Amino acid sequence: MSGHSKWATIKHKKAATDSKRGKIFTRIIKEVMIAARNGGDPDGNPRLRTAILAAKSVSMPNENIQRAIKRGTGELEGGQIDEIMYEGYGPGGAAVMVAVATDNRNRTVSEIRHVFTKNGGNMGEVGSVGWMFERRSLVVIEEAHATEEKLMDIALEAGGDDIRMENGHWELHSAPESHYAVITALAAAKIPTVSADIAMVAKNLVKLEGKAAAGMLRLHEALEDSDDVQNVFANFEIDDSELEALAND
Repeated sequence: MSGHSKWATIKHKKAATDSKRGKIFTRIIKEVMIAARNGGDPDGNPRLRTAILAAKSVSMPNENIQRAIKRGTGELEGGQIDEIMYEGYGPGGAAVMVAVATDNRNRTVSEIRHVFTKNGGNMGEVGSVGWMFERRSLVVIEEAHATEEKLMDIALEAGGDDIRMENGHWELHSAPESHYAVITALAAAKIPTVSADIAMVAKNLVKLEGKAAAGMLRLHEALEDSDDVQNVFANFEIDDSELEALAND
């Protein structure tokens, strides 16, 4: 598992008990709204079905989900949100991609540029680092919740094409079009997920140590804390022992 995936796992555990739970709700609501632009009926809208499943996985009230759908379809006001992917570099030369959902492009680009600069990175032009990643479905599951044999039976049957064990977690990789089928199959088997995203997966990784590792994690966390950021992807890796030590600082 690449460094950013490990870090995401650690942050997920913390988020279960801290104030970031509200931010998780906000991000999922935005995803529901965006997905609903292509139709408010989840039966005919795979992206909306996936977003609703994500909302239910964090126990979001159904009335919140329905309100977000109506905003997305235009039945209620407040559905004008743009999706943008920003690119840049972090400490140690790590490539970074930042997925945002915003109702004010000028405000957001200014904030993201400020976060990069303040944390030892810099924004790049469109396409500057995108070629280092590929769009994939990435589902992470705690090792204790399933055996490899069970996951192969469930996930590969649903369209997954790779299963990896990293840092005490299973990673299920598949093509983006198989994402909903995989997470639906896991939900039917009552296997909980740590995360389930259409991710920009790095083709190659840059190993970071010392100040570069600490600086990259600060940048990663600062970007995630930005109100308009939906997800952050990067191509760094950090040794487990150093990553755990940094997470506990």
